Amino acid sequence: MGFFDKIKAKVTSVFEAVGFDKLVSGLEKTRAAFVNRLQKVLGGGRKIDAQLLDEVEEILITSDIGVTTSAKIIENVKATVKKERFENAEQIYDLIKQEILAIFAKAQQQWTPLDYNLTGKSKPYSMLIVGVNGVGKTTTIGKLSNNFKNHGKKVIIGAADTFRAAANEQLEVWAERAGVDIVSQHQGADPAAVAFDTMNAALARDTDVVIIDTAGRLHNKTHLMTELEKIGRVMKKNRADAPNEVLLVLDATTGQNALQQAREFTKVAPLTGLILTKLDGTAKGGIVIAITDELQLPVRFIGVGEKIDDLQLFDPVAYVEALFEQPEKADS
Repeated sequence: MGFFDKIKAKVTSVFEAVGFDKLVSGLEKTRAAFVNRLQKVLGGGRKIDAQLLDEVEEILITSDIGVTTSAKIIENVKATVKKERFENAEQIYDLIKQEILAIFAKAQQQWTPLDYNLTGKSKPYSMLIVGVNGVGKTTTIGKLSNNFKNHGKKVIIGAADTFRAAANEQLEVWAERAGVDIVSQHQGADPAAVAFDTMNAALARDTDVVIIDTAGRLHNKTHLMTELEKIGRVMKKNRADAPNEVLLVLDATTGQNALQQAREFTKVAPLTGLILTKLDGTAKGGIVIAITDELQLPVRFIGVGEKIDDLQLFDPVAYVEALFEQPEKADS
């Protein structure tokens, strides 16, 4: 049993747990841009040589896995090929899968797991959601709230993006749709005050999950850093361990730009994880691999559709298996 199979064997009912068919469907464009091209290069009985490995590396790079991560994957593949004396190009296919899974495993094992049942977490479990405007932050908060509620958790949203006029209204719509409470103030109110009031309300109402929205003005990094630090300080007045998560929302369709945003946000916020939206609408799903490798942050959730229940917990085994799934298998 290979490395990938050993890891996969440890995950029980992973496909049912994350909606595997939906994940396979959501990664269709990425699979066409990456895996299908990889299969063509590695098929036809070719032998492993320098030219073949260069072609594989080019596919990785152009699939938004990035130069640095692609080079690392290829170097590891070369080492294994030499050690095991592989000759057939088709043997590289599983090696690529193993290397991608290893990247996720390395990042995930450094952080405490998170699930919708909040296994082992004290309440209220608080999340600060950050990200630039337009990445789907408000929608993601609504979907997160809905999913936690569907797992029996009582949720409250704090509308601390008081800079945008429409932010509160959008969140209120999602809160109503998900059937959860929301705390908000007028436009221009102190975001930290909203966060403080939300934590107070959560404690008073015996709430399980607190989700705080924030402004996404990354162009003014100093101001944003000050704002996020203040929000964190006031939340700690209610609970010393708050916020338990600082999650960055990224739009997967922007590819390498999402990686750049992630780099910048690590400078202004103590990130604990990532949320990748719109994976179903892009051929650039490989960016998940590049971001995880470079920043060593776990991907917590991924969006694979527009429906309220289309935000999934990210499982690296399911992601890699779905990415490399053959169409005929997916349809069977």
